Amino acid sequence: MVRRKSSLGSVAQFVTLAVLTVFFMAPIYIMVSAALKPSSQASADQMWQLPSALDFAGPMEAWSRLAPNFMNSLILAIPATLISSLIGAAVGYVFSKFRFRGDRVLFAALMVGMFIPYQVVLVPMVRFLQATGLFGTLGGLILVHCVYGLPIVALIFRNYFAGIPDEIHEAGRVDGAGEASMFVRLFLPLALPGFVVAWIFQFTNIWNDFLFGITVVPDPGTQPVTVALQNLSGNFSVSWNAVMSGALITGLPTMLLYLLLGRFFVQGLTAGSVK
Repeated sequence: MVRRKSSLGSVAQFVTLAVLTVFFMAPIYIMVSAALKPSSQASADQMWQLPSALDFAGPMEAWSRLAPNFMNSLILAIPATLISSLIGAAVGYVFSKFRFRGDRVLFAALMVGMFIPYQVVLVPMVRFLQATGLFGTLGGLILVHCVYGLPIVALIFRNYFAGIPDEIHEAGRVDGAGEASMFVRLFLPLALPGFVVAWIFQFTNIWNDFLFGITVVPDPGTQPVTVALQNLSGNFSVSWNAVMSGALITGLPTMLLYLLLGRFFVQGLTAGSVK
């Protein structure tokens, strides 16, 4: 009887997972099939139908129009992710291994930055970038994402470094190592899972950002790929095969990032949670 209940439970679990898989894969099927359809077939009334013939005009058109902006997004996302991760690691290290007056209040004030909506900071952000000569440049957009991503990255590393025994920190002090030396030579090599979590969070947020991209960089030639993707839609008609191809091209880097680094993600995300 117990074995039958266990078998029925396994079947129910399998069926549930299969239904959910089909449900979540349906949008991907629509995107891929529409991208490979001729423009005459890529329409809402035929979105569930398979392509009558494979047509690569959509992907070729999308790539020809998105390629410069795709490179802009790479130039933006990679440095911003690396810089914010290194700064966040240093901040997290300080808040996890040092105790000073007002440290909790200061950390709480830093965490408030995670809950400030983008729209609230647009006007002062633009005025600051104009005053510093960074408005309209990818450098200014990199600075914006580094600052705005610092709270979540600092939280990730604070939790991760909190899971490393304090005895390791004390042993480094006994051996005469300075704080900077211990951070670079001891704690950073141990923080690879934390870096993976920070990289995935930051790269995904920066790559998918639209509001900062269109606000800070008005020039279409310098804008990131998410803004250029929106411009693929015409004013009077939409070439759905090109739009869906553009969406697939735009989502490819984040998908590859999760595939390559996903096995470290849960480990780094839960590090320090018990302590």
